[in-house]
Amino acid sequence: MKQIVFDCDNTLGVPDCDVDDGLALIYLLGCEKARVHGITATYGNSRLDVVLAAIRKMLKELGREEITVKAGGAGAGEYESDAARYLVEMADRYPGELSVLATGSLTNLYGAFCLDKHFFEKVKEIVLMGGITAPLVFEKKTMDELNFSCDPQASAGVLQNGKNVSVITGNNCLKVLFTKEEYQRVFSESSERIAKYILEETDYYFGYNSKDYGIEGFYNWDVTAAVYLMHPELFTDRPKRFAFSREDLKTGFLREAENGGWQCNLPEIREAAAFKKNIYDTWLRVKK
Repeated sequence: MKQIVFDCDNTLGVPDCDVDDGLALIYLLGCEKARVHGITATYGNSRLDVVLAAIRKMLKELGREEITVKAGGAGAGEYESDAARYLVEMADRYPGELSVLATGSLTNLYGAFCLDKHFFEKVKEIVLMGGITAPLVFEKKTMDELNFSCDPQASAGVLQNGKNVSVITGNNCLKVLFTKEEYQRVFSESSERIAKYILEETDYYFGYNSKDYGIEGFYNWDVTAAVYLMHPELFTDRPKRFAFSREDLKTGFLREAENGGWQCNLPEIREAAAFKKNIYDTWLRVKK
C-alpha cells in the first residue's frame, strides 16, 4: 500500500481550465494499493482559491470528503503554508514510506524543505509532472511549460535536493493521445456512474484543445505521472544527470549536464495500449 499526498492545481469543473489533475485524482482513488491521505493545493492552472474550491467540490461529488485538504502558498516564494506544514507532518508520520505526487507548481514541496531540511530524506519517492526537454510544438502553436516555470526557485530546490525523483515531462506524455471518440466508446459501454461523470466533466476540454492547439484529443499529462507512481512497470526508466538552474527553469527546461549535475529519472511510456487500458480500467473502479 502506497501512502500518498497529492500536491496539485486541480481545476476539473472550472470552465476553460485543465482537467488532468482531477483525472489523476480519480485514477489514484481507483488504485487498490493507493491510500490518498491528503491533497495539498497549489496554483498554476488557476489561482489558489479557485483550486481549493475545485478540490473540495470534486471530493464532495465523489463522496470522499474524508480526505484532508490543505492550502499551499498562493504564489512563487510563498513557502510558509498549511500545505508545507502538512507535508512535513506526513513525512514524519510515514518516514521512508510517504510517496508525493506533484502535478502543479513546486512551491509547497520546497516550502516543506524550507521547514525541515531532512524532509526529502524522509520521503520514499517523489513523482513530478512538469518540465520540457524540447519545445512542445503543436499544429497551431507551441505550448508553454506550466509547472516548473511557475516558481523556478522552488523547482530548482526540489530537483537539486529531492531523493528518488522521477519527472514525467511534457515531451514524454506526447506518445499517447486520448480522443473524444475513444472516451465516448469506453465510457458509454459502462454502467458505472463515474463514467458519466468523467464524460461530462471533460467534454469541453476536447474542443479547447482542438481550437487552441489543433490537437484532436488531449494528453493526460498529470494522469501519466499518477500511473508511473502506481505502475512503473508500464514505463522504461531513463535516469540521467541534469544541470538544474533557476534560469533554465524559468521556461521549465531540463538541461542535461555535461559534467556533474543532479540525477533525475525521466520515465517513458512503454506501450500505449497497455497504458491506456490501465487508466480506463482504474477510473472505472471508482465508486461514485
